[in-house]
Amino acid sequence: MEILLEHDTAGDPITGLKWTRKTTEKIAQVLQEIDIPVSANTVARLLYQMDFSLRVNRKQIATNSTPYRDQQFQHICLLRTRFERQGLPFISVDSKKRELIGNFKNTGAKWDRSPVLVNDHDFPSDASGVGISYGIYDPPHNRGTVCVGISHDTAAFAAHSIATWWKREGSHRWGRVPKLLVLADSGGSNSCRSWVWKTELQAQVCNAFGFTVTIAHYPTGASKWNPIEHRLFSEISKNWAAEPLTSYETMLNFIRTTSTQTGLVVTAYLDRKEYPTGLKPDPGLISSLSLKHSATLPKWNYTIAPNL
Repeated sequence: MEILLEHDTAGDPITGLKWTRKTTEKIAQVLQEIDIPVSANTVARLLYQMDFSLRVNRKQIATNSTPYRDQQFQHICLLRTRFERQGLPFISVDSKKRELIGNFKNTGAKWDRSPVLVNDHDFPSDASGVGISYGIYDPPHNRGTVCVGISHDTAAFAAHSIATWWKREGSHRWGRVPKLLVLADSGGSNSCRSWVWKTELQAQVCNAFGFTVTIAHYPTGASKWNPIEHRLFSEISKNWAAEPLTSYETMLNFIRTTSTQTGLVVTAYLDRKEYPTGLKPDPGLISSLSLKHSATLPKWNYTIAPNL
């Protein structure tokens, strides 16, 4: 059978597992054509004995990599080390995918005596609303905060979420500080190209609390290295796996009850404000920005100070 699969086989050099693009029915058919009567089930059993396995596509190839990727990672590492040594706060931020609120299927599986029955189609018109999660992860304290919005994932919503975190938790945890480091992706509501993101940070965070914010963006296509992704959002997804988010209270409860063996604690707040899309900052706000670009990859690294 190995000869039949020679040109249709791939494998993992670490685990030794192999896989083939042929189905067990097609393999059985080929064997029957050379007078080897065998069923598809027998083929499956033999394949497992030969270390073959059912495999799915794995997203691992970066197609939009940048030549400055390593340089930016090194710069972020230096910033984190500097802030840590000085006892200054740094956070990782990002928005999670938009969730429909209602009796809709949620990905994942859970142990139960019977499946939970949900709507057979995910029509937005059947939803009672949408839940947009903007997360703030505090690595030194292993604490997560999620603001759940009900309208749109905008720069104003992102900045307001950071302000909410600082007002309700960050200031109590860190005290009075002169600086804050924010690690963010390069796109979305906290895009490195967005003037609204910068002006909203200026108004809602820097001016409001009187400290300087240093922002470092992960390169395009490298968001999986943003700590919030694997330290906070992945744990929330596991906690509500296969559970319909039937109401905002249900969604908030799943977020708040997310924990890990390493001591992760998560809080959540519902933001009922409306955040319209398509807004452009007033030219006067842009000109009044107290913005300073870093000498290292200035597109991704900059500092915003309070307006005096």
